[in-house]
Amino acid sequence: MQIASLSPPEASDEIFRKVSYRLIPFILLLYFVCYIDRVNIGFAKLQFLGDLHLTDAHYGLAAGLFYVTYSLFDIPSNLMLARVGVRRTLFRIMILWGVVSGAQMFIRNASDLYVLRLLFGAAEAGFIPGIMLYLTFWFPARFRARIIGLFFLGVPLSGIIGAPLSGMIMQNMNDLFGLRGWQWLFLVFAIPAIVLGVIAYFYLDDDPKSARWLSDREKQLLADELKSDGSVGDGRNKGSFVEAMRDPRVYVMALLNFAANTASNTATFWIPSVLKDVGLGSIDRIGWVTGGISIAAAAGMLLIARSSDAFMERRWHFVGCALITAGAYLLLPLASASVLGTVLLMAVAAIGGVSLLAIYWTIPTSYLQGRGAAGAIGFVSMVGAVGSAVSPSLIGWLREATGSLYVGLGSTAIIVLAGAGLVLQMISKDDLARIGSTGE
Repeated sequence: MQIASLSPPEASDEIFRKVSYRLIPFILLLYFVCYIDRVNIGFAKLQFLGDLHLTDAHYGLAAGLFYVTYSLFDIPSNLMLARVGVRRTLFRIMILWGVVSGAQMFIRNASDLYVLRLLFGAAEAGFIPGIMLYLTFWFPARFRARIIGLFFLGVPLSGIIGAPLSGMIMQNMNDLFGLRGWQWLFLVFAIPAIVLGVIAYFYLDDDPKSARWLSDREKQLLADELKSDGSVGDGRNKGSFVEAMRDPRVYVMALLNFAANTASNTATFWIPSVLKDVGLGSIDRIGWVTGGISIAAAAGMLLIARSSDAFMERRWHFVGCALITAGAYLLLPLASASVLGTVLLMAVAAIGGVSLLAIYWTIPTSYLQGRGAAGAIGFVSMVGAVGSAVSPSLIGWLREATGSLYVGLGSTAIIVLAGAGLVLQMISKDDLARIGSTGE
């Protein structure tokens, strides 16, 4: 159907469908590869801890160190994206992260592990806040939970596809050509990142104005809706980065991202270890069960994101996801003798954790506007990355100190519950009015 023959609302919807089909599958593929490279250490550890004589504390610290440098470079990367565009930014990020990810196959001791995880974090810094900013150039708030939810499908997809594949690589390629399974794991998954970095440079457009696959009328209709919506991408000058950082709600949003990332990354990094502890069996089997948990997480997140957009409500959806995530972690000790019970609770935790991220990112991407948005979005992402750094390190340390994973998982539940309390206490209906939240 021709856009010109449709009424403005119908034409607008048709344009956003066209934009979605063009951008979202590719961006999802990028995040899928990104997330596999980031978290495949969770599978690799099942083998390299013994090979290199390391402990869970070493692993937890290494997993956390990634987010230290990741957080430090988030703001500069996003400010640079605003200047040079997404194509050049993603080209730089993906080539560097692919190279460093592959280099992890050469780890020989704890020091090597720490240095490479720090370099990996610096290489990947700015990817998520950059994509979040980029999506505001193309989509108004009424689509945002669904669009961000589709992007964050990369997290469960990395489990659905990546977890079984990781298990098979480590099981079947172990000692092939003298390399251990975990070394093959890092090498195999590094290659797609480098290839996609090159493709992204030629496939993506920096903004709608440069999109040759949109007609002039389509560009104008898209720009009109984004302008009326107040999205970042409308180009209006609404204050500098310094001015944006004077808003106390920016710091509240940052703390909420800390909680959301803590929840999501706890499930991602520790599901294989939890399943191994309850006696699930071989690495291959752990991979398939982790994939099943990720299918549940993907389905649950899409339903929750669609519900949030349908009701144009963010606050209680965030709180609800936080409650089910924290509840699942707190109940895990009761299922310590049951493989089925543990799998079900970890599935609930995974659903809640990834849904928290999808709902969370609807808030800052709609609230923050103008020149300061790129830096402010980078800031909230930076604080979220700190949460990602704290959770694996804390859990690894508590496991070494107490001999149990459940104490560390309980600490995650406390952080997530604090986030739920913070959003109820500090984010009101009026604060969310601009993104259409009903609030109550």
